[in-house]
Amino acid sequence: MKWAALVVLALAPLAGMGNYPLHLLIMCLLWGFVYTSWAIMGRLGMVSLGHGAFLGIGAYVVVLLWNHAGISPWLGTPIALVLTAVVAFVIGYPCFRFKIVGHYFALVTLALTEVARLVIVALRDQTGGSLGATPNTALADSAWSLGALQFSSKLIWFYIILVAWLAGLWIWGRVDRSMTRLALEAISQEEDAAASVGMNVTRLKLGVTLLSALMTCFGGVLYAQYQLYVNPETVSGIGISLQIVFGAIVGGMFVRLGPTVGAAITLLLAEVLRLAIGHDVHGLDTTIYGLMLVLFIIFMPKGILGAILEALEKRRAAKTAAATA
Repeated sequence: MKWAALVVLALAPLAGMGNYPLHLLIMCLLWGFVYTSWAIMGRLGMVSLGHGAFLGIGAYVVVLLWNHAGISPWLGTPIALVLTAVVAFVIGYPCFRFKIVGHYFALVTLALTEVARLVIVALRDQTGGSLGATPNTALADSAWSLGALQFSSKLIWFYIILVAWLAGLWIWGRVDRSMTRLALEAISQEEDAAASVGMNVTRLKLGVTLLSALMTCFGGVLYAQYQLYVNPETVSGIGISLQIVFGAIVGGMFVRLGPTVGAAITLLLAEVLRLAIGHDVHGLDTTIYGLMLVLFIIFMPKGILGAILEALEKRRAAKTAAATA
């Protein structure tokens, strides 16, 4: 069943899908990858509101290196990943070492994402400031440039991002089946007790944080190269961080496909708001994300997909019990 669904998804663009539906499908998979990256650590008790910073590093580093130094995104991506790892370590290690957890950790990471946005805006001569930046085109003489990682065909981008999305799901599954997940779940319940039985709390938390941050950074690289435009409001700052958290929680961060379902919901919500209201009411999307995030945390903490699967499991258990009786 899973393989059949994957084949249908892979062949869907070849069935005459228009550019706009294909674009929405690409963005759903791309954001699904980013939300999955956040869920890897979010589901283990580390609620970060700073992933907008990692997304922004990935997006802006490759664009700036290409525009100002002519460095290919193939070389810019490892540089962005290293810079992301350094930032994640500098933020994560002191927090985990001195037991800054819960809402205190969330506030620290929230400050990180806003600092990243302010730095991008302040360096307007290099980054374009609040107006954003566009990578120098390499498509003047051809429809694609492998060295610049630019393709005019959305079909090529669909398969690139499909592979990244599948890799994200695979990594999520590996973490979910690992002893690290069990250890971090124990740590999230009682950190001192976990440390007393020999668990290296700082190392475990830092490892998952680095993995999540690096995946989010790579998502930023893909976003910049696909959209060929980056803006501090769309790849960094509080708004995008809230969107990431909202999407993962709404879809169900405890289920592998939950963040992807959340990506489809947030994308649909964004399109409805854009068509119905436009950009006349500044900050409306962030307000709605924040309000819905609070409501879902209170009334549906397992997310939409998680709640559906739980209901189906209860119904299956009830039928089994009835048949046994």
